[in-house]
Amino acid sequence: MTYVLGVDGGTSKTVALIAQTDGTIVGMGRRSGSNIYVGEPQAALANAAHASLDGLLSAGITPSDVVVGAFSMSGADWPEDFAFIQSTMEAQGLCQRIVVVNDAVGGLRAGSRDGIGVAVICGSGAATVARNADGLIWHTSFWQGAAGAIDLTQKTLRAVYRADLAIDAPTALTPAVLDFFGAEHVEEILHRETARGGAGWGSASGLARVLLTVADNGDDTARRIVEAHGYELGEYALAAAQKVHMERQPFTLVLAGGVFRHSAQLLVDALVAKIRTVSPDSIVVHSEFEPVVGALLLAYENAGVSIDDALVARLKATLMPEHWHAVPTQAIYSLH
Repeated sequence: MTYVLGVDGGTSKTVALIAQTDGTIVGMGRRSGSNIYVGEPQAALANAAHASLDGLLSAGITPSDVVVGAFSMSGADWPEDFAFIQSTMEAQGLCQRIVVVNDAVGGLRAGSRDGIGVAVICGSGAATVARNADGLIWHTSFWQGAAGAIDLTQKTLRAVYRADLAIDAPTALTPAVLDFFGAEHVEEILHRETARGGAGWGSASGLARVLLTVADNGDDTARRIVEAHGYELGEYALAAAQKVHMERQPFTLVLAGGVFRHSAQLLVDALVAKIRTVSPDSIVVHSEFEPVVGALLLAYENAGVSIDDALVARLKATLMPEHWHAVPTQAIYSLH
């Protein structure tokens, strides 16, 4: 029996999956983040190695049994990053052959059945990637700003501060944000977020969901923020498509990340509207799999394994629940 290894190396966590070549998941490992731009690079990659070894141990196999390991890594941005990650992982002797890609590529592969198209990943941060039928890949990396939940949080708080100063009109974001923080006055929030030794921006995790809900309820300020954000994400998606010569073709647009799992559609609608201006026949899908599954599918590709319906069905049947999501019918639709 032969096996493949898929690793999703994120900033906050690293997940590894071991699977048989028929699609059956047999092992998993999980460690802290492995982004080489966060903390000491060797320590970060040690997390990826340990997650892989944990997966091998839980599967009861040895590295020689694994034909390909695909590492989908945040921090794989410049050529020297890829070379560093490749050489470090190879030195660990984790499998017969190692493939390294940017983590956005894993996100695309998880959501696109054939691995071709454009993916917009919007979680704490954001990333965009495109891959064409010839295998040409381009990802935004440092070309793109934060553009995820952290950025939406900052925009939300700035809108509330401006409204409190009467620079801008009152907004329903104010009572919603006060309730989120359990505060009575806006200045309490500003102090909490900016004071020396204070909580900082990170304490507002989840505020992006508040913004999306208030926008969905019709608040003008919230809607402007969300629509502008969606338009910007659409701009990067089209830029990525152009980089791989797909901008005038119908393509699959994969949406992944926690921000897109909110029930409100305004953000997606704005993104789609921008895509429609250039590629009206493209199809939008919400990824049902977590990025680590995309890494596993990339390992299958590189091992020469056909990814058919039976293999995908076995993946679903043996995946832990947190690695895939039931996608609602309305989440797959044409841009017409």
